[in-house]
Amino acid sequence: MTVLQDRQGRTFPYLRLSVTDLCNFRCNYCLPDGCQDHHHGDALSLPEIRRLVTAFAHLGSEKIRLTGGEPSLRRDFTDIIHTIKSVPSIRKVAVTTNGYKLPQRIEGWLDAGLDALNLSIDSLDPRTFQSITGHDRLQEILTGMQKAFDRGLSGVKVNAVLMRGLNDGDLDRYLDWVKAQPVSVRFIELMETGDHRAFFQQHHVSGHVIREQLEARGWTEVTRLADAGPAREFCHPDYQGRIGLIMPYSPDFCRQCNRLRVSATGQLQLCLFADGGYDLRPLLQSDDDMGALIADIRKQLNFKQEGHFLDQGYTGTTRQLAQIGG
Repeated sequence: MTVLQDRQGRTFPYLRLSVTDLCNFRCNYCLPDGCQDHHHGDALSLPEIRRLVTAFAHLGSEKIRLTGGEPSLRRDFTDIIHTIKSVPSIRKVAVTTNGYKLPQRIEGWLDAGLDALNLSIDSLDPRTFQSITGHDRLQEILTGMQKAFDRGLSGVKVNAVLMRGLNDGDLDRYLDWVKAQPVSVRFIELMETGDHRAFFQQHHVSGHVIREQLEARGWTEVTRLADAGPAREFCHPDYQGRIGLIMPYSPDFCRQCNRLRVSATGQLQLCLFADGGYDLRPLLQSDDDMGALIADIRKQLNFKQEGHFLDQGYTGTTRQLAQIGG
């Protein structure tokens, strides 16, 4: 096994793999009109996913995060978890999900080998949650999360997109919640995309505002793990849970980048906000192409840039936040 490394010396033990572009929620910051497609289109098949993950495992990737869209909309999603967890050297399989029908699904996912669960919960107030997502399902999601806890799952995180005038005043509610809940809540700065500029300008708020409030209350930043996501995480001795901040507009955000992305159709994305991706799919059709696939992935890392240009208003080909994948 050789380690995947770019020109800046960054290594990539973490792959975010989208398995569908579809989503069944209508979040106002992402898909306010809902998803216009009603099928999974040309999404990677199970054998293609196995070959892709096997190649990345050969290159040092140990953690796979399944994203979408909403990944649980795939009827074979449990099989996807099991297949990936069965690949040698993959030690952690995680999913980012909106929690739709989670109480009915979580046990099957855990039985298949799921190690970590990220839930999108943009408010703990049921009315605010519904106004943001278009669904009155907050209690259902929380019930599913509790079932995960009851099964012994410790890797549970909650994502909340931070938005001025919508949920930026909810910090106290989240802090009260994590005092007795062993969960990490991560506030994600709203990011500008190609078809989202007006909403961004109206609702963007810097994560540094939350950071200042946390530090004033005695929260301290913890050391980031090698395969961790982009969040800067904070802890407090009086709280079981933690608070994380994902701040892509920070000057040093890309310095510790450790993750690559592959789209639902097999496009390797060196950065979420790059100009498109590189098509790996032709080399996912046969196990005989594994050597060429590994070489091609390694070659593409030479083109990864030092950072994105979000601070200059450049969003690449990203048109909607559904492409972020949690």
